[in-house]
Amino acid sequence: MMGFARPKRGSNLLDDQAKARLVRSDLRRLSSDSSGSEHDGEDDSPCLSELVHGFLEVEPEDSAANRPPADCGSDSDSDSDRAAWTDAIAGVLEEALVRNADSYRSLLLSHVSEAIEAFSCLKSDKPALRRKVMSHLREIGYNAAICKTKWDSSGGLTAGSYEFIDVVRSEPPACGSPSRYFVDVDFDGHFAIARPAPEYSRLLQRVPRVFVGGIEDLKRTVRAMCDAARRSLKSRGLSLPPWRKNRYMQNKWLAPYRRTTNPSPASTFAQAAAASSSSAGTAVKCRSVGFDQPLSGRLFVRTR
Repeated sequence: MMGFARPKRGSNLLDDQAKARLVRSDLRRLSSDSSGSEHDGEDDSPCLSELVHGFLEVEPEDSAANRPPADCGSDSDSDSDRAAWTDAIAGVLEEALVRNADSYRSLLLSHVSEAIEAFSCLKSDKPALRRKVMSHLREIGYNAAICKTKWDSSGGLTAGSYEFIDVVRSEPPACGSPSRYFVDVDFDGHFAIARPAPEYSRLLQRVPRVFVGGIEDLKRTVRAMCDAARRSLKSRGLSLPPWRKNRYMQNKWLAPYRRTTNPSPASTFAQAAAASSSSAGTAVKCRSVGFDQPLSGRLFVRTR
């Protein structure tokens, strides 16, 4: 019986260095075209193994303390199983958002909160609010900037882009502290889903509206909430949309990005307002026709 040999992939003919160059060039190709310095995400973009895991919808290996119990999101789960799963996710959030906080992160969070309160009038305009907060942080001495991520669709991943603030520490960080902090002024809004289960609603209340933290805390928080969203939707007979999957959500902050410190991006509305104000002096004045003299007595309106 004749056997058929499986053809070898073209990449098998390349050595390890050539493969590494191919992967790195693919990451650079995904960077956005906006202004600012370019970063290919070597330090904080998902590595190749994480992208493979995301494509197969298999979460990366975690420690026993950070890994929730087995799938307990179906309607047949007992109350104790759902409670154990919720407590496990809550423990991950507690460690990533509270217990891992360092002094630099706490001080940065207080300054970010002050800026958001000062510019609360821009709450409905997130791009403007982000830039105001970034400018305020730079004024008080932080190395802050707007990061613009962008990625293409591939392997079931939907294309997308996002903006957030990052702060790079100028002085050497303490042992175990990150050198780059992610600042998101609308963090909890990323995890809103339709018809949330009661357990998910309680977890969502633990997610801060403003996130300030390092890359590892961000990864753990996003992964835990994406898993919680999947289980919640599954219990309602719904599937997780592509823009709420872990791989898509991680790309919002960890994809290749450009860093810019431009405090006021070009806006067509702003340009139109400036043109309107500049032409105010040449505006034509009109007067009402008739009734030049004030009317005296009663006013009669003719109906026929």
